[in-house]
Amino acid sequence: MHLHCTALAAVLLTASSAAAQQAVPVPGTGEAVFNIVVKGAQIGREQTSVARGTAGWIITSTGSQAAPIDLTISHFEMKYTDDWQPLELKAEATLRNAPIALNTSFTLTTAINEVTQNGATFSKEDKISPRTIVLPNNFYGAYEALAIRLAGTQAGAELPVYVAPQGEIVVKVRSVTQQTISGPSGALQTRRFDITFANPGSPLDATVTVDDRSRLVRVELPAAELHVIRDDASSVAMRRTTVRNPTDVDVQIPANGFHLSGTLTTPPAVADRLRSPAIVLIAGSGPMDRDETVGGVPIFAQLAKGLADEGFIVLRYDKRGVGQSGGRTESATLNDYADDAIAAVKWLSKRKDVDSKRIVLCGHSEGGAVALIAASREKKIDAVVTLGAPGSTGAELILAQQQHVLDRMNVPEAEKQAKVALQKKIQSAVVNGSGWEGVPEDLRRQADTPWFRSLLLYDPAQILQKVSQPLLVIQGDLDTQVPPGQADRLGELGKARKKSPPTEVVHLPGINHLLLPAKTGEVSEYASLGGNSVTPSVAQTISEWVKKTL
Repeated sequence: MHLHCTALAAVLLTASSAAAQQAVPVPGTGEAVFNIVVKGAQIGREQTSVARGTAGWIITSTGSQAAPIDLTISHFEMKYTDDWQPLELKAEATLRNAPIALNTSFTLTTAINEVTQNGATFSKEDKISPRTIVLPNNFYGAYEALAIRLAGTQAGAELPVYVAPQGEIVVKVRSVTQQTISGPSGALQTRRFDITFANPGSPLDATVTVDDRSRLVRVELPAAELHVIRDDASSVAMRRTTVRNPTDVDVQIPANGFHLSGTLTTPPAVADRLRSPAIVLIAGSGPMDRDETVGGVPIFAQLAKGLADEGFIVLRYDKRGVGQSGGRTESATLNDYADDAIAAVKWLSKRKDVDSKRIVLCGHSEGGAVALIAASREKKIDAVVTLGAPGSTGAELILAQQQHVLDRMNVPEAEKQAKVALQKKIQSAVVNGSGWEGVPEDLRRQADTPWFRSLLLYDPAQILQKVSQPLLVIQGDLDTQVPPGQADRLGELGKARKKSPPTEVVHLPGINHLLLPAKTGEVSEYASLGGNSVTPSVAQTISEWVKKTL
């Protein structure tokens, strides 16, 4: 079985006694159906049930998953006491056409496993913490117990998780965000828990969404591009909302064969102005919705309000294949995302309250690259603003990001060089379509995508020669994902353009990649920034520049 732990050797980490004794809410009982999605494509479904028996709680499930997992669950049953001490696990399944079985019994501090796989049976005994949460990987019915236990926690809590049959790790709660999932049938009140599985050597970030009955709604593992979504929350008509500005209005934007769903934020008072300048916000990489929520902070929702207060009409939208927007993600490239931005501009330009001669694209991170590509192809775009955007090729930036991570790791230099060599080999294979020999299959599956190829080939030096619009480059000086030097390089490219259209670079001290005040700017710090807000100087800088330039 593929498990969260990265090694078979048990490396036992336990939760603090205070966290382990936190009160657990009584969950709602009943059945649920989950859709399992990998890289934007549905690969399976799992039917789960939470019931209360004479001895405590019983969680059961059946289901199947196609490639790359290739797992059929014929029977899963997990029993807990009333106070969520694990009692017994029984799982029977077929993994890649081979039967597997796992039977585990629990005492207060011990898990006794009997594992049958490839025709052989072996036993294994592990030390566990009291009230550990049992999560055999790829059996998502088990995550109902995680949802129930998370429902009684707050940010900063730690919970023990037993990854049967390998060993115990800790789950750390980084942030908790209230969310409303809205759709045609009504609203679902939820809480989103940003968590980290503290695997030995390679922590894994995830999000778990829990409803007001303490039942599981959604599991997301961004590194694996995996989403497990309950039926009633998986429709494209459903939208997760963490914040709502006073003047927000939901809109539908015609795109290439589908609609983009977005939110328009207008100035709080129009005064005597008949038409207002408009700004389109373009999110960064990954399955970002219109609010671009990271680490519990709805970056775009906050930025939209700041810009609207400055007198702008602001449009933000769910990326194609995300939230309520149509389209598919598995074949999308940077050029496709630029098409979507152009569709948004054309839609805005037809509105009677928009000044069609002052429409600005504002892209964050990878969204800055998308904004420049769109501006190179569409003259209705009057200016471009980038926020923490790359100034080098995508291939160079990814290697620089990898080097930054390696520099912070306490590993031998030879191992670092081997990792760099493997990354270069992967990038070359993605671009050339050959040379995959010696690359692990799971890494190839992650890297060999149209989007990643388009990112590697992205070169702002070439794109900017076709961009005639004014350019504002904004950079947080604590950005460790797109280092500050990238902004200076992008500014130099902008100033070297023919006819020298206006180009300005603004550095914001003390600001990280998420546009938030920070101390170090490292990704590891994001978990502690959930209560922060996008620094007001971002909206102010954009407003002042647009008003003097257009």
